[in-house]
Amino acid sequence: MGQKANERRVKDNEAMAMARVLRTSPQKLNLVCQTIRGKAAGRALVDLEFNSRRISEDVRKVLQSAIANAENNHGLDVDRLYVSEAYVGKSITMKRFRARARGRAAKILKPFSRLTVIVREREDAATSNTKKAPAKKVDVTKGALKEETFKEEAKKSPAKKAVAKKTSTKKAAKKSAKSTDKKD
Repeated sequence: MGQKANERRVKDNEAMAMARVLRTSPQKLNLVCQTIRGKAAGRALVDLEFNSRRISEDVRKVLQSAIANAENNHGLDVDRLYVSEAYVGKSITMKRFRARARGRAAKILKPFSRLTVIVREREDAATSNTKKAPAKKVDVTKGALKEETFKEEAKKSPAKKAVAKKTSTKKAAKKSAKSTDKKD
């Protein structure tokens, strides 16, 4: 007669951990989460260990919790885990005030964030059923034609430059002739 069990929110090869009230703004927390998305779990832990931001310690704890959930609750291999998702949301906002001149008050908002980290077990190439796309065939003759046209254009371009140089020298000679006429 009890309550039904909640359905699993993540897939069979995933594990999740969440922190609901982290004392930092979501924007600052997201900067730290960007550094670990898509990385192997061990590498992400090392990156968070040496990150200079204060909130990175809390993110590391959540990641360790997700790894422990994967190992203990779901029986996943820790060495093949990677951070598939790390997303941030808003939580509560504390509202405070600061006294200002002439009896006024200024609002101070102290935002909190929530963090969700999902780790997933990598599939080996041998166990995955997906077929790799065949490699694209390169037509060698098309490449050769492009090289030939490039060489022909290179041969033509010096002739164009020579014509341009001739016209520029004629213009320069006319200008110098005009300037000498004005001096006399």
